[in-house]
Amino acid sequence: QDTLTGLRIWKEASMPGGLKSWILNQTFRSNLRMALTGGGQPWTMSAYLEEDPRARDITFLDSYAKERWETVLHYMVASSQQAGISQDAVKTLLQAGLMALDESQNNAPVITRSGFQFLLMERSSQVWYFILQYLNSVSARGMSIVECLSFLFQLSFSQLGKDYSTDGMNQRLLVFLQHLREFGLVYQRRRTSGRFYPTRLALNIASGDIKSNIVDQPTQGYIVVETNYRVYAYTDSSLQLALLGLFTEMLYRFPNLCVAVITRDSVRQAFRGGITANQIIRFLNMHSHPQMLKQGEAQLPPTVSDQIRLWEQERDRFVFTEGVLYNQFLSAADYETVRNFAEQQNCVVWSNDQKRTVVVTQEGHNSVRRFWRQNNRR
Repeated sequence: QDTLTGLRIWKEASMPGGLKSWILNQTFRSNLRMALTGGGQPWTMSAYLEEDPRARDITFLDSYAKERWETVLHYMVASSQQAGISQDAVKTLLQAGLMALDESQNNAPVITRSGFQFLLMERSSQVWYFILQYLNSVSARGMSIVECLSFLFQLSFSQLGKDYSTDGMNQRLLVFLQHLREFGLVYQRRRTSGRFYPTRLALNIASGDIKSNIVDQPTQGYIVVETNYRVYAYTDSSLQLALLGLFTEMLYRFPNLCVAVITRDSVRQAFRGGITANQIIRFLNMHSHPQMLKQGEAQLPPTVSDQIRLWEQERDRFVFTEGVLYNQFLSAADYETVRNFAEQQNCVVWSNDQKRTVVVTQEGHNSVRRFWRQNNRR
């Protein structure tokens, strides 16, 4: 009831006799009547299609969706497998704040703190976050946000393994379809093909419960960390090794095992890219091998976790805060008046009573200046 009221689908009203009632929103009521009676325009995906002679099964679609999505993740961690991603996808990553241009590397995109946090999310959360960031830039791309949202809602009601027609789509929707194809949300054999297949990444994306329908990473841990800072990764996934290489130094590489070491230089390199110590520790705990589990919880050696935090604190010896300096007061009373007002506003950065000096935050500067001018007029 509260949810429908918050969405303005209905509103409360009073009936004769004081009984509580609800009245449907006029627009929602008209559209609901149209949907129930079969009126309105047909869906974009509802055109008739003949049977596909090259039909794709669910296994193929799952493999395709996983491959396309991991291509984006590969690019984010700057691994060797960067082929197959367009400049438009890179632009979306930059606009979302998941990557940033690094001047020291000829303006090459590098992963940011938000990007590393993005990699720690579940696959379903990654898809939802990425789609939201893409929709924020739809208007700048010359597309209609209403058309894109409507198409996403239609995809959420589609059937896995069934092909749908592109007839009736305008040029803007066809461009949107190609972007979804690049991210692995739909499969299309060729750009000019008149049919496409939604994948699990697109199913029920408009609803809240999508974890069961998303192709997610395996939950089995693969990382063992020793007290001598050595890391053993029992995996052959180049993506997982690339993630590990963001804050470790690789020593040996075998078919199903990689040996690395956590060093001060490798961790500081990750810090310079915006990755935090807590994110590194959380990543190691999330992907810990079952042999490292203790009472059902991952137990990273305290010497390793403490040292990673100490290396991070080496970079935080100074804290810089922008502020405005107030000094040269004519009397102690004037100084105390300004300082007391700034303290009431919770905008004092630093003060010295002997030198009659106070520093306020940039946000509180306007209010303090306005107060001081009004006080001088009196």
